[in-house]
Amino acid sequence: MTSLDMSPASKKQVDLSNCQMLDCFNQAEQLISNFFPEKIAEMDNILQGSCSLKDLSIIRAPLDIPIPDPAKEELKRKKKEEKEAKEGKKDGDKDKDKDKEDEGKGPPCGPIACNETVEKLLKQIKPEIQTLKECLNTVSMWIQLQIPRIEDGNNFGVAVQEKVFELLTNTRTKIEGFQTQISKYYSERGDAVAKASKQPHVGDFRQLVHELDQHQYCELRIIVLEIRNTYAVMYDVIIKNCDKIKKPRGDLSSKALIY
Repeated sequence: MTSLDMSPASKKQVDLSNCQMLDCFNQAEQLISNFFPEKIAEMDNILQGSCSLKDLSIIRAPLDIPIPDPAKEELKRKKKEEKEAKEGKKDGDKDKDKDKEDEGKGPPCGPIACNETVEKLLKQIKPEIQTLKECLNTVSMWIQLQIPRIEDGNNFGVAVQEKVFELLTNTRTKIEGFQTQISKYYSERGDAVAKASKQPHVGDFRQLVHELDQHQYCELRIIVLEIRNTYAVMYDVIIKNCDKIKKPRGDLSSKALIY
């Protein structure tokens, strides 16, 4: 079968798809030639600005969780025991009352906010991750649409296309891991804050919150470095192999003149 019979509606849809393909080509080439170098410079500015802290103690956010006074807590406990003794409550009744009291009891503090320094940086970096993912998607489509039909002969250029496409796919997987890491930070910090509020006398839980904040700040700097490096590598690889990507089998018209 050398051709397919198509209805007028299908042909119209194909023409529309061809226009969209042309838009994709123009958009991808614009990204590579102009947008990628701009993004490399932007990421450098972030690294030299909001990601340039050396003293990580500055990141520490205040934890408004009061530390209980042991003497007051002991006095409160004794008064409670005396009151229960006067009321003549049994051990089983005491346990039930304690369970109900624990259920209705809130944390000994008000709302605890996120770390402002880390949160501000996250709001700056999360859109950059999404932008990079969309760029990878566009450039991957641009390469796929230029892969020629399968046939014998000079397929070295096709191998180059496939290698670059594989690089973009692996990079996208790594970039998606950044978003998972950010979600994990919120979950782990929330657990640490909850433990610190339930057991305010344990200093390790308080320190855990600060350690998570500092670690996340360092991770965000690594993410910005990876985003910058990804733009740089994509630009370098595509520019170096542009001829093979756009014309994987060379200039067929010039070859035809030889024969």
